[in-house]
Amino acid sequence: MRRGPTGLYHTTSVAKETIRAFIPDPLPPEPALELSDQRYPLLERATVSLGRLDSVTLLLPEPNIFLYSYVRREAVLSSQIEGPQSSLGQLLLFEMEQMPGVPLDDVRPMRQLEQLN
Repeated sequence: MRRGPTGLYHTTSVAKETIRAFIPDPLPPEPALELSDQRYPLLERATVSLGRLDSVTLLLPEPNIFLYSYVRREAVLSSQIEGPQSSLGQLLLFEMEQMPGVPLDDVRPMRQLEQLN
C-alpha cells in the first residue's frame, strides 16, 4: 500500500528567525497499517531493540544525568552545522558559570533557548 504525505510543514517565526517545522499527522494513521508477513519480523526487531534500550536504562545510576549530557552533546553537534565552534566541555562549564569569557554567540545556556520558545 502506498501512502501520501504523512504530515505538513508549518512555517513560523521564532526569535526573529523564520523556521519550518514538520507537523506529523495524528496517530493512528488512516487507513490503518497492514501488518503483512514481511512487516512482522521488522516489528519484532524494533520491539526487541526498544526492550534492550529500556533495560539498559535500569543499569544507569542516574538516567537523568545521562539524558542531560546526551541532549547537550546533540545540541553542540547540531549547532556546529551553523558555525559555532564550542565544545561540549565549554557548554557544560558555561552552564555551571565557571568559565568566564566564553563567547555568547557560540554558547548559550539552555534556559535562554527555552525562553525563546
